[in-house]
Amino acid sequence: MSYRSLFLSLGLGIGAILLLFPGVIVVQTSLAPGWHWQNYRLAWQQAQLLPALLISLVVAGAVVLTQGLTAVLAGYALARGGFAGKKLILALIIASIVVPLPVLVIPVFLVLKTGHLLNTLGALILPSSASGFSIFLLRQYFLTIPIEIEAQAMLDGAKPWQILWEVILPLSRPALVTVGLLAFIGEWNDLFKPLVFTTRPELRTVQLALAGLQEQFTSDWGVLMAAIVLATLPVMGLFLWGQNALIQGIATSGLKR
Repeated sequence: MSYRSLFLSLGLGIGAILLLFPGVIVVQTSLAPGWHWQNYRLAWQQAQLLPALLISLVVAGAVVLTQGLTAVLAGYALARGGFAGKKLILALIIASIVVPLPVLVIPVFLVLKTGHLLNTLGALILPSSASGFSIFLLRQYFLTIPIEIEAQAMLDGAKPWQILWEVILPLSRPALVTVGLLAFIGEWNDLFKPLVFTTRPELRTVQLALAGLQEQFTSDWGVLMAAIVLATLPVMGLFLWGQNALIQGIATSGLKR
């Protein structure tokens, strides 16, 4: 092994330890004192995690579907379309990536209020139903697919929507998984929309449940850490399932044919 490989492995090992150390502390605190599971039972009961987990699952799943649909349609149009103003639209979409939702909270709130969507699932889903980053990522991935494949499909009599759904999307699985994972994780960890757009207890998401637990039981760190572990497990499982496609999707989307 060369010195370069040795130093690279050593640096990666130290980085991995630094990244895993907070997680180890969280798990250790959740099992204290005496490495018991009592804190998990208390966290499940006090934070009422089951309904919060279900609401978060419904919202995150709906955001994945809506955001994926808008990203596919807009990304494909920007990758293959020849309409006027395409570069301007692409520039605006890229610019929207750096604008966080809190900056737009007032107009978004007014739109939801006008549509009578406050205190509904729509208030949690619709503001995230389109993402500039997802559109740009899929557009970049579509550019890596040879256009000759689409031309051959057209010669075989395929219509544009058939080419998209039966040719392009199957070839874009890594990018689609990447968009889905990032959308799900982002929505699962979102505290802003549930806090601002909803007040009904039955619409409380897992992040609101964790925040409420911290406010009511600030001194009981074992219970709080146990709730954090329980809330993190679904995201960890999803990430482990799709990590290979996530890495491939991000790496390939930076290329251009």
